[in-house]
Amino acid sequence: MSVDHELMLRAIELAERGVGQVEPNPMVGCVVVDSGGEIVGEGWHERFGGPHAEINALAAAGARARGGTLVGTLEPCCHTGKTGPCTQAIIAAGVKRVVVGLRDPFPQVDGGGIAELKAAGIECVVGVEAARVERTMAPYLMLVTQGRPWVIAKWAMTLDGKIATHSGSSQWISGPGAREIVHQLRGRVDASVVGARTAKLDDPRLTARPAGSRVATRVVVGDIDPQSQLATSLDQAPLIVATTKLDCPERYDRVVADGGEVLWLPLDQLPDRAAQLEFLLAELGRRRMTNILVEGGGRLLGSLFDLNAIDEVHVFVAPKLVGGINAVSPIAGVGLADMAAAWRLATANWQNVDGDLYMSGRVDRSVG
Repeated sequence: MSVDHELMLRAIELAERGVGQVEPNPMVGCVVVDSGGEIVGEGWHERFGGPHAEINALAAAGARARGGTLVGTLEPCCHTGKTGPCTQAIIAAGVKRVVVGLRDPFPQVDGGGIAELKAAGIECVVGVEAARVERTMAPYLMLVTQGRPWVIAKWAMTLDGKIATHSGSSQWISGPGAREIVHQLRGRVDASVVGARTAKLDDPRLTARPAGSRVATRVVVGDIDPQSQLATSLDQAPLIVATTKLDCPERYDRVVADGGEVLWLPLDQLPDRAAQLEFLLAELGRRRMTNILVEGGGRLLGSLFDLNAIDEVHVFVAPKLVGGINAVSPIAGVGLADMAAAWRLATANWQNVDGDLYMSGRVDRSVG
């Protein structure tokens, strides 16, 4: 493995420290080596609105960056946003060579940073460990290129594949350890989303306990009881009710008065479930939400599955059996007709959590 690749892997490690802290910006890591090849500065994008990874790494390197190499996971920015352009800082530092994992598709950059560095006489190498960098910043890339958030699906199920009994009872399938992981997930995403049936039967709060680095907006797709925990806990986290129930808008007066939001989904423009969910994902993307956690139920997850809009899964399998032909399964919808087309996970990570099996991984759409 070349030195550039080794340094890029270190930059990726640094970038991942920003998870939950920097969105909707990308997680970026950076390493600076001096002219003799010694690491003299490291940095990562630590918080949204704060200095970028390159600035932090150059600050750590100081004068030793002159004549050296900067290795960063993403193309340096060349525009002024919440901070100044990183390209100008790199040029001013006297760096002679820049190694980049990925070109930044953000419209105000998109090759412009590399062009500016080259124009200043700096050698640029692009594409080192590109596949690994893409995995690290996949949610950011989804938001920038597709205009929608990265969709994380989560559910707990029995060994016979049920997320609730035939009567709708679901608390609790998994144990305290699994629920602790769910709270950690909620604490790093921009929104936690459930369907109306789940909101009614489970009456969840959907807050992270203890609080994480982010406060997720709770989103209910469909109707909501104004007396539910979601509607009466607006002092803890925002709430959006995405509904087509235009015939009784006064139903949500209390929710709106307490600070909640109703997102109307007009049936004449969005006639079916797929169109409504596509509209909702696009709206959450417009609000710069980068990661959303979809917590059920089966109809909502099934609709997202049919839309090919699930990007990552976190599943807890409890050693329990409930049976029942009418018991709820985690993914409803139309589904696939051919087993050869079944979705696979690019990386399936398994672990035992207090007797429950916990599997997580990202959907690999290149196979199946």
